[in-house]
Amino acid sequence: MQGSFSRPAAGLLLALGLSGVALAHEPDKTPPHQAWSFEGPLGQYDQPSLQRGFLVFQRVCSTCHGMRNLTYNDLAGIGLTRQQIEETAKAKPQPGTPDAMGQPTTRPGLPDDHLNSPFPSDAAAAAMMGGVAPPDQSRLAMTHPGGPDWLYAFLTGYRMPPPADAPMVPGKFYNDWVAGHMIGMPPPLMNGMIQYPDGTPATVEQQARDMTTFLVWASDPHRNDRHSIGKAVMIYLAALLALAIAWKRKIWKRLKTQ
Repeated sequence: MQGSFSRPAAGLLLALGLSGVALAHEPDKTPPHQAWSFEGPLGQYDQPSLQRGFLVFQRVCSTCHGMRNLTYNDLAGIGLTRQQIEETAKAKPQPGTPDAMGQPTTRPGLPDDHLNSPFPSDAAAAAMMGGVAPPDQSRLAMTHPGGPDWLYAFLTGYRMPPPADAPMVPGKFYNDWVAGHMIGMPPPLMNGMIQYPDGTPATVEQQARDMTTFLVWASDPHRNDRHSIGKAVMIYLAALLALAIAWKRKIWKRLKTQ
């Protein structure tokens, strides 16, 4: 899980929140559909994938991005223990109360703290990131056109080197899934850039899949509970239907014998 990244390079998905032509969909392209465990009315999040995706966010994306709609306590939803949550929160210093001289201070993070941006303000973020503040990632998977399929396609869509016939501009990178195929953000994922504790090979494709799964969970963290309730209701209704049919047959059988 080691690595050294500059803020611009580590800003996973910085470009995804930017508006304008550079990140519009290619008008005649639809990203290939991927098989996701959370799809469908009974779909469930893959918890190991969620935990790996959070690791990618923690080690790469959180250098520039926040998820302010989530608190560290919410990470219990991806299977983190209380101790893991407390340790994760503690590792992220938070603004404290000013000292006696009125100077800003920091304090260890707490489980109730939000996963805020690492920058003190949007203006400071924009000043450090070339004029545009890195967007919050809390609702990205829900609000971005194309949803998880496009997020995965974008993360795996860099081409190094670019196609020979692609007109390129110095300082830009080729990506199959942005209009014009040029983007200023370097490829955020590399094979083996982190090590997964469960031994899963950290290929670009695997990191992209795990990160996409985590982004979808962040935008809809209660989907598993909702689908579990829906499944229980369907089983209950099916049982009632079976009882009703059996009761109807019994009644009609009595009537026919009279």
